[in-house]
Amino acid sequence: MAAAPVAGWSFRQWTAFAAALALVLTGVAAVVWREDIHRTLLDPKVPYQTYDPPPAPDYARRDAWALIPENPTRWSAADGPADVFFVHPTTYDGGKHWNAPLDEREADRSLRTVMLPNYAGPFERVGRLFAPRYRQASLYAWLRLREDAREARAFAYRDVRDAFRRYVADYNRGRPFVLAGVGQGGFLAERLVREEIAPYPELRARFAAAYLIDAFAPADRYAAGAPVPACREPRQPRCVAAWMTLVTGDEEAGRRRLENALVWTDAGDLADPGERAPLCFNPLLGMTGEADAPSRLNKGAANATDLERGARPAFLSRQVGARCVDGVLQVSRPRSGSLRPEGSWADRRKAPGYNLFYADIEADAEARVAGLLGLNDFPVPAAPIDRSIEVKPSPIRRVR
Repeated sequence: MAAAPVAGWSFRQWTAFAAALALVLTGVAAVVWREDIHRTLLDPKVPYQTYDPPPAPDYARRDAWALIPENPTRWSAADGPADVFFVHPTTYDGGKHWNAPLDEREADRSLRTVMLPNYAGPFERVGRLFAPRYRQASLYAWLRLREDAREARAFAYRDVRDAFRRYVADYNRGRPFVLAGVGQGGFLAERLVREEIAPYPELRARFAAAYLIDAFAPADRYAAGAPVPACREPRQPRCVAAWMTLVTGDEEAGRRRLENALVWTDAGDLADPGERAPLCFNPLLGMTGEADAPSRLNKGAANATDLERGARPAFLSRQVGARCVDGVLQVSRPRSGSLRPEGSWADRRKAPGYNLFYADIEADAEARVAGLLGLNDFPVPAAPIDRSIEVKPSPIRRVR
């Protein structure tokens, strides 16, 4: 702190003192109100009612997909036994838009180098990956609960729904599939489960599991006997695995996600969860419940940031233990420094650039697909036709 002013100072000395004091007060204010300052910078400052969203994606075009097979209508044994429809987490901070344009450069860089390697990566061995680009709600919208922010969150669902319908109609062709989403992606995927999968027996028959990572999925919706229940035991197919994470040493981030959580109503609106508890699946145990999972069960955490597509990360086993407490997955502090939060203020409020349960999710998804394929009522899809056959017209002879 600057020294107290001295009587008899010159005007120049008083001016220097005032400038130093102002600088100190500005620094203190920046620390005390840094959250509000950052949020203000990300505020689009336009009511959603008058906001003009970016152009919609066309999912008939390849550039509307962050991940899509080279030939999405064909497959071979090398493609794996199932498909994975993956909804990525938040990568756009905000500032100009409530909902991100598909070509926003920094958001796309974060998607390609951070989110896909760390969160779509565990599903590479499960099968073909389909990950749509969509007009995601900004990080700012996920840090607010006011009506504008709610509308931005709800708006993003339209694109994800349209992408999923395109996938089902044109690309799935009877194959078993997994649904996965992280953060915002998990929140949107939860509505897909309820509206696009659960009501349709033909889709439920091919549905291996949904992984809703760091997403609030009300536990009462996925009770035993529901069209799509919670995953309550390993290898169980046709179920939902959802969890909200609170990591020791980074409890603030976990509490923030819970405080800003909203849930879908039956009418498709957004509401506060109230007293409803979130579903809590423990990826170390492969089941929903409050049993303790020590770190020795952790198959492998990974920091896959900047890895090329298809590259296997270096797994770090026994990094964390986990236990569901009051609907929240409480995770021990990772042993490796590469698995701890870092980056800018905005980066620390998004899905982190590592995955504490990378190998655990990979093994769990493979097991549930295998469990689905082993069911007697699983509808085996016909293999795609690899060659065309010319059919010549046959003359019709009249029989007397």
